[in-house]
Amino acid sequence: MTTLDPARTALVLIDLMDRIVANPLGPRPGSAVVAASLQLAEAFRVAGAPVVAVRVERPNVAEQPPGSELLTEVEAVADEVVVKRTIGAFHGTGLHELLRQRGVDTLVLGGIATNLGVESTARAADDHGYRLVFVEDAMSALTAQEHRASVELDFPRLGEVVGLAEVKFG
Repeated sequence: MTTLDPARTALVLIDLMDRIVANPLGPRPGSAVVAASLQLAEAFRVAGAPVVAVRVERPNVAEQPPGSELLTEVEAVADEVVVKRTIGAFHGTGLHELLRQRGVDTLVLGGIATNLGVESTARAADDHGYRLVFVEDAMSALTAQEHRASVELDFPRLGEVVGLAEVKFG
């Protein structure tokens, strides 16, 4: 993988919330996704690159379900928190403007679910012209098959799929 420029790159972590992380997931449990995401976030912090945590809220409900906040440890490493009300993180959230203000043109993505929130965010990011890097071991889906379909079929068409150990800053 090409080394990343910390001045132009942001880590975007999707839906690392109690109620989502606790679901039965594949190919890895939510706890493994969180651990990998925190490791990535630490590398971004050391490099001086921003970390954006995204969480979902259900629209048009008086109260969000229990477990709808970001995990405490994820919120603690986030430079920015974006609240979405759709599957992807761009529609109606100001994420694109926030990233452009910071001079970001490359996104490193992780989170849950690979084929839903992560992929929807990636497709919109591609529409906006971002370079995309997918950290395979920092995401999971409701099933391993759904995860593999995104990682093996869709993500390579949108960007570069890498492992956690391959993420390097230049």
